[in-house]
Amino acid sequence: MTDQPIRPELVALQERIARTLDDERAEARERRHQRGNRTARENLADLVDEGSFLEYGQLAVAAQRSRRDYLELQSATAGDGIITGTATINAQFTEPARSRAAVIVNDYAVLAGTQGFFHHQKLDRICEVAEAQNLPVVMYTEGGGGRPGDTDVTIQIAGLNLKSFRAWAHLSGKVPRIAVNNGYCFAGNAALFGCADFTIATRQSWIGMAGPAMIEGGGMGVFDPREIGPAEEQHRNGVIDILAEDEADATRLARQLLSYFQGPVAEWECADQAVLRDIIPEDRRWAYPVRRVIETLADTGSFLELRRVYGRSIITGFIRLAGKPVALIANDCQQLGGAVDAEASDKAARFLQICNAFKLPVLSLTDTPGFMVGPASEKAAAVRRMSSLFVTGAALTVPLVAIFLRKGYGLGAMAMTAGSFAAPVYAASWPTGEFGGMGLEGAVRLGYRKELEAVEDPAERDTLFNRLVTELYELGKATEAASYLEIDAVIDPADTREVVLAALRSAGH
Repeated sequence: MTDQPIRPELVALQERIARTLDDERAEARERRHQRGNRTARENLADLVDEGSFLEYGQLAVAAQRSRRDYLELQSATAGDGIITGTATINAQFTEPARSRAAVIVNDYAVLAGTQGFFHHQKLDRICEVAEAQNLPVVMYTEGGGGRPGDTDVTIQIAGLNLKSFRAWAHLSGKVPRIAVNNGYCFAGNAALFGCADFTIATRQSWIGMAGPAMIEGGGMGVFDPREIGPAEEQHRNGVIDILAEDEADATRLARQLLSYFQGPVAEWECADQAVLRDIIPEDRRWAYPVRRVIETLADTGSFLELRRVYGRSIITGFIRLAGKPVALIANDCQQLGGAVDAEASDKAARFLQICNAFKLPVLSLTDTPGFMVGPASEKAAAVRRMSSLFVTGAALTVPLVAIFLRKGYGLGAMAMTAGSFAAPVYAASWPTGEFGGMGLEGAVRLGYRKELEAVEDPAERDTLFNRLVTELYELGKATEAASYLEIDAVIDPADTREVVLAALRSAGH
């Protein structure tokens, strides 16, 4: 039996679906035009160094010659909706060889950036080039997913034996992949976005694994495309690493993000490090803005944060120290008191995996009372998700330097230091550091429960409680921990930059 009897029906169905999608895309293009968005070529020109772009497959057109005039296809389906090539990015700041990159721009102005037969072939080709030449990739993902209506392809039923998604995912851990989105990104385009190592999207983005036509076709209801995966929502749930204001801002951020994987820069400056001595409050119960520590410690303007509103008790991002790129994780004591929850564990583990794959050393600024506990935490699969930090930490091959700003308690503190205080190439504390198997207050309540319950007067009980906490604090102070060799040193906060750099030099970085 052959498929010939049903072939005309399949073609007719493809064409009906294509007409439905064409109407949807025409509306989307009009809305995009009204927003004043830039063209694919304008984004490309803003991203790459002038005159450096070498294009692949420029003369491709949609596989629709059997139903459309070829001259029309040349103008209406130029490049089959995708621009691919190689270029240099940031060549003025880094070595020429390190500035080379592959670039992919899904062109929404051509068939709404949908993925057709030759579109996929171009995408496959540039992924092969990126792997063969060890090139990082920046991809603009705007588009509506798969494209019915490529009627020249008569030897396929479902068209699922393509390589593109596997080829893009296959680059994971081999070269850094940055996805940038503005506008609608649905179905196959969203799958490409989600597979990237780092995702940047503008506030005018809608990202979902299916667009309105597919949702309606599946009997799931009728939705406006702006109801599906709005950027603010996808930023909160961790799909988007960095939320940009507009396409120009997104492109600038892509260049900056890529730069950390391109090596050191020659020119840098930093803030007065003496400021660090006064950032931690004298009262150990008070929170403080740890981002101020990061921005003071790092080269001026070099801090780039990822997933800011997801897993908020751990900050992840990149900094430079004396021009050298460093990955950073830090506890935020203004969120859950710095306790490491399930979302933060997922976020940090994934971040460390990527940094390890691309040989970036890690700085951990630790200030945590431990893992977040309680029934609500367990409902979030805490056991599995928190344990991922230990698995990832044990697999690190890059040097990790730990600086304890204040609290270093329990399993959460160990998870912040690759699973053990013995794992970092150097573990130092500020004088404000304090250490223990669990938070001091909790340790007193558990360890001295009978003594506390024996005191009937509430005021006297509080006095006893505070005295016991103070005694435990004195036992767990940074200087005591260092004297027992649980950490390597207690340092002047103003010396932190130099200590971290010296530790990385000693480790070969």
